[in-house]
Amino acid sequence: MELSRPASLQLLSFCAIIAIGAFLRLPPALFVDQAPLHCLQGVHPPPGFHGLGYDENLYRGYVDALRQAGLLSYPDLAEKYVSLQMTLPTAILPPTRFVYIAAAYLCHEVSGADALTSLKVISSLFSVLTLILTAFFASALGPPRIGLGVTALMACAVTQIHMSQHALIDGVFGFFALLCLWLLWKNLQQPNDWRWLGPYILTLALLVLTKENALFAYLGLLAALAVAKVYRLGEVNRLLVAATFIGPLLGLTMLVSLCGSFTTTLHIYQLLVAKAAVLPYAIKTGDGPWYRYFVDLLLISPLIFFFALGAIFTLRRSQSSNIFLAAFVGASFLIMCKIRFGMNLRYANMWDFPLRFLAATYLASLAARFRWSNLYFALAIVSLCLLDLRQYQLLFVSFGLYELVPEGLMRALQILK
Repeated sequence: MELSRPASLQLLSFCAIIAIGAFLRLPPALFVDQAPLHCLQGVHPPPGFHGLGYDENLYRGYVDALRQAGLLSYPDLAEKYVSLQMTLPTAILPPTRFVYIAAAYLCHEVSGADALTSLKVISSLFSVLTLILTAFFASALGPPRIGLGVTALMACAVTQIHMSQHALIDGVFGFFALLCLWLLWKNLQQPNDWRWLGPYILTLALLVLTKENALFAYLGLLAALAVAKVYRLGEVNRLLVAATFIGPLLGLTMLVSLCGSFTTTLHIYQLLVAKAAVLPYAIKTGDGPWYRYFVDLLLISPLIFFFALGAIFTLRRSQSSNIFLAAFVGASFLIMCKIRFGMNLRYANMWDFPLRFLAATYLASLAARFRWSNLYFALAIVSLCLLDLRQYQLLFVSFGLYELVPEGLMRALQILK
């Protein structure tokens, strides 16, 4: 079927925005000398941090272990972790983060790249997938201009680009959290349809297999489901509720199988919880007041945060999309801000889409007061994108920031000298 001219322009606009965002997310290795895209080296903003992060080194070790013994050796990897962790005074990240480690292993098998490069390619790939998912989700929640605006804001989102440039799992986790949220919305709008229920169950299982932070995202999903029931944002039936519980149970069952036994899985999490609480770096950087995330978000993208708050404080019952997203962010925030020595802006990567959608809708409501509302809205979106890119340049290119902790952010922005 031939698209109308406005529809064609919208599709081209989405494609152009995604292409720009994907370019910003390409792995740094593609821009070195003798690499396929080395001619664009001066255009792509290279991260200023060139070292190897602590977590990156551990992920590389897990991938190297699979390279030597194969995926079927995963129970042995889990047993070795328990044995090693029991001898260490503080926590190291566990091999239960299966999706990221296994994806990097498969990337190595296909491409022949080393473990660290494979991890970075996976981080980049899932960041691009998040951007593509943004276009679909935002278009489903609002009119085309909102969809384009949110996609543009996500294309330039500071932490999204940062996660894509390093061997860090949080961007991958953010993708699965967003995919779960989108599939929940689709099931609310199209109930009892296994084309959406099946992927929803599977994605919930993959969320559990990605990172232990799945609990935070899951509580957010439960809150969104409850709000959907109260405000009648869609049909909440027994099948959807059952799927919401079956998915995580399936993920836990698969995780136990990968670790070899329930006892080993339990030991991994017990050791992680107990020894993470005495990790010196976590004690120094992972604590703070309940509003710690507000401060971090203000430092990263101040205007996005302000406009998102404006949308939350002016919520109306008719704004079903905003209510749904605000419930997800609010519930996950309430638990995340209570984790002692466990706060880091990397964990809030899954809020990037909801906050930018809320900000875009608030901007649209402000622009609607003027005659040329579409023009003012477009100018506001472009301005926010440029400001975010400037923030990325200051924080991660010029200053070379790696960890997203308040002291580093404030030093990069010259709030602290």
